[in-house]
Amino acid sequence: MRPRLSVANAALLTALAAMVAACQTPAPTGPNRAALPTMERVALGASACWFKSGDPAFAAYKLAPELNSFSGRPRILLVHKGSPESRPLLVVQAEGSPSRLQAFGPMMQEPVAGRITTDVNRWSGGNKACS
Repeated sequence: MRPRLSVANAALLTALAAMVAACQTPAPTGPNRAALPTMERVALGASACWFKSGDPAFAAYKLAPELNSFSGRPRILLVHKGSPESRPLLVVQAEGSPSRLQAFGPMMQEPVAGRITTDVNRWSGGNKACS
């Protein structure tokens, strides 16, 4: 014979089930975290904060966005202003959903690398502020 639940125990179980269900509802989402929208935000931030603002740390470079990528890795490149066909000095790319960001190239060995990382992480999360 199985024991019967009292009314109080049944109410407690119902309340617990409701609490567990509430914990499992998805959290509100922020900006789209897929690779392309992430890199669009990064490209807009880099354009506004590094180039249009006249930031001296980036004055010798030119932004070359390559967001329409068939490889599934949209990216932005920083190249020498006078020779855009030369090898990129910085590559920032994203892949997947949620996106995984990578930044690499000779500029990531320079003192500006920490700032690049901070800026890219901020912009990829949806914050449009400049440093």
